[in-house]
Amino acid sequence: MTLKPPADITTMADLRLQIDALDRELIALLSLRQAHIDRAAELKPGEGLPARIEARVLDVLDKVEAEAKDKGFEPVLARQMWALMIEEMIAREDRVLGRDA
Repeated sequence: MTLKPPADITTMADLRLQIDALDRELIALLSLRQAHIDRAAELKPGEGLPARIEARVLDVLDKVEAEAKDKGFEPVLARQMWALMIEEMIAREDRVLGRDA
């Protein structure tokens, strides 16, 4: 499906189709991100790294907030969403590393 700019959509039915398509794309990207986190959990033990690296967490959150602001997405919401996702992914890594939180 080729997405149209929101201003070019004239019916709620068409708008909902596009939102559904965007949701599918977002899930696909988040799934790929999760696969990268799973790989990180495999690589970290060999490098002596823990699941949580606080400086990296803050760096990611700062970058996401800046990118959201640049792209016109609510930066505070983006930071909150990523903070939740990061916490869940760290817990996932801890389980793989045998260090349940």
